[in-house]
Amino acid sequence: MDDVASPSPSPTPANFPIARADLIEGLGKGLRLIEAFDNEHPRMTVSEAAQRTGLTRSAARRYLLSLCHFGYASSDGKQFWLAPRVLRLGNSFLEGSHTARLVQPFIQRITHATGETVNMSVLDSHEVVYIARSSSQRRVSIGYQPGARVASHLVTPGVVMLATLTDGALDAWLAQHEFSAHTPATITDPALFRSHVLAARALGYWVTEAQLDAGLRGVSVVLKDRKGECKGAVSATLPMQPQTREQLIERFVPLLQDCALSLRPLLKRWLRLPRLTTVFASKAAAVGQPQFARLRRGAWTVRAHAQ
Repeated sequence: MDDVASPSPSPTPANFPIARADLIEGLGKGLRLIEAFDNEHPRMTVSEAAQRTGLTRSAARRYLLSLCHFGYASSDGKQFWLAPRVLRLGNSFLEGSHTARLVQPFIQRITHATGETVNMSVLDSHEVVYIARSSSQRRVSIGYQPGARVASHLVTPGVVMLATLTDGALDAWLAQHEFSAHTPATITDPALFRSHVLAARALGYWVTEAQLDAGLRGVSVVLKDRKGECKGAVSATLPMQPQTREQLIERFVPLLQDCALSLRPLLKRWLRLPRLTTVFASKAAAVGQPQFARLRRGAWTVRAHAQ
């Protein structure tokens, strides 16, 4: 076998083991190659793709050419890049998500009561993935489009969802997480971040300020099913002025908690978030989708006519 240059971790979650005879490793390697394209690597040569995926050069070349053949990539003969067709993969999850459809009317009630954009998101390893949005009627609203992925330490839903982990699981997550800074206020100290997660566990909600964008504040409450298992989070992101932190808590936390309480008996079944949503969000900039270009730099600002 010449596909793998050196041993590397499987790109698929380890909590769904299957028999070796049922495993199609080539499919996993192809998906890993798709995931290798991102904002920093929108175009790659065969050698660059091989280095980023752990594949041999010859294997990377075959996978890239196959992606081009099936319409998921393009090439000028030297470099390769993803084609718009690749967005179909993650979009299939968003369009077929029962949970997103279930949550939508509940977050719309909060939008109607506050005039603000409200999101629902889930935790996918070290990233928060937004899967539902209720937009405000303002000409300019702040929030995240479905499919957006953001590092978990940068947004409030990440804190409240991590608060549902056991102490041991949280420590393991912290040891593996990369704490990047986006503003002078971004928390990059694992111990300090851990203290915030534990505080959120005790409070039942959390508020973050200036973590991803210096002018924004977020508030979030976790969603649980009847067994107490985390199924996601509901949140809102607002400017830090003119509303104070205390006013934000008084205005939003009861509404978000009521939403979570109403949804608790309804969240019976959960289709685990597939990694294919990575293709939809973090690869969108690589295929020239401007509406996703600001994903890593700050919150989405969307004009009403484009929503």
